[in-house]
Amino acid sequence: MKKNVAIILAGGIGSRLGLSTPKQFFKVAGKMVIEHTVDAFEHNQYIDEIALVSNPVYIPEVENLILKNSWKKVKKVLKGGKERYDSSLSAIQAYTNQDVNLIFHDAVRPLVSQRIIDDVVKALQTYQAIDVALPSTDTIIEIEGDFISNIPDRSRLKRGQTPQAFHIETIRKAYEIALTDPNFKVTDDCGVVKKYLPETPVYVVAGEESNMKLTYKEDTYLLDKLFQLRQSEVHDITQNPEQFKDKVAVVYGGSYGIGAEIVRLLSACGAHVYAYSRSSTHTDVGDRSQVADTLSSVFAKEQRIDFIINTAGLLNKEPLITTDYQTILNAVQTNYMGTVHVALEAFPYLKQSQGKLIFFTSSSYTRGRAFYSIYSSTKAAIVNFVQAIAQEWEDFGISVNCINPERTKTPMRIQNFGIEPDNTLLTAEKVAEETLKTLASDYTGQVIDVKREIV
Repeated sequence: MKKNVAIILAGGIGSRLGLSTPKQFFKVAGKMVIEHTVDAFEHNQYIDEIALVSNPVYIPEVENLILKNSWKKVKKVLKGGKERYDSSLSAIQAYTNQDVNLIFHDAVRPLVSQRIIDDVVKALQTYQAIDVALPSTDTIIEIEGDFISNIPDRSRLKRGQTPQAFHIETIRKAYEIALTDPNFKVTDDCGVVKKYLPETPVYVVAGEESNMKLTYKEDTYLLDKLFQLRQSEVHDITQNPEQFKDKVAVVYGGSYGIGAEIVRLLSACGAHVYAYSRSSTHTDVGDRSQVADTLSSVFAKEQRIDFIINTAGLLNKEPLITTDYQTILNAVQTNYMGTVHVALEAFPYLKQSQGKLIFFTSSSYTRGRAFYSIYSSTKAAIVNFVQAIAQEWEDFGISVNCINPERTKTPMRIQNFGIEPDNTLLTAEKVAEETLKTLASDYTGQVIDVKREIV
């Protein structure tokens, strides 16, 4: 049986993304894009070997990633060329004397699913050339100058993705013919087979919307959200509660609301949980010395701390001009300086355990609102703070994330808004579940949105 070799095409320089480094090295969900992509093929049961094709300038960085991730299937790092087809040719030449299937995939499509890879490999048992595509949801027009010349039937149009896979003799022969054509132009490898080996059918496997290509800066935000959705699917705490057994967690704001639910769920999973709050233990995160004392006492007893979660916060809903100044100071001290204090004191413990740190923002962080000026502005600052220290602390193995729940039924909300219909609010339990899913992930620097399920 032919060996299946995944060719990860990472030769791009990322000019359209507008970053100083190529887009395959952009970080999302705690890893570089290329790392997520290689992981998908590394973990696939049908892939026997992986080769990375890189711009020669970045080969040392790619080699460092191989060592860092301990990928077992990556056997070659090949030099790419100026054009995309140069990278494909590099792989074809590297395997020219072997009877293999070559499965080409863009390094900047990090969310390729195991289902797509499986279907592509299985199709190679019957067909010599495979593409992956989605139906076109938009009307496609052909133009001449500034005017429409034709509108093709949308039902017959699809949007191409990768992987694209071939028996090596098929793609090699197609390129041999193509390179003799002085007018040779190509956008992908299936196009080469279709044009120069027209008698060879190209079978199409169904793609997925999430198998998107990182091209423009706007795509980075969508990738973040798609990774969050995948995280919810993969990290189901009910299926593997043992992952939290004997972990040591400290929860600030743990006496009621979301914090209390986190304490309950972690405890039910076998974690050793220590809860602190103003009401139950008279612990104020706005006082750095109190945060230091609590963490020190937990460490003295347990000799490690794996998770630190800060849900403590103050909300006073009233116009800024009528708010007592001490109330303003208290809110800033608790909401923002409390976040800074917890981070500073957490660092040495989480560095030792390579642990997880979680803070909470609010859906109001995206836009300042009347009567929320202090609350929403401090919550916006928390998001920026989390993203910054996640980068600073990544090399220490510390994950830092931020939970962003929609309106949630908590005592603090009831105090400010009174009674609201339950079907308009998240439950504290739902937010706690998503928090544990985040603890179970390897993501860092993420803002995890938690929303109600609309029935």
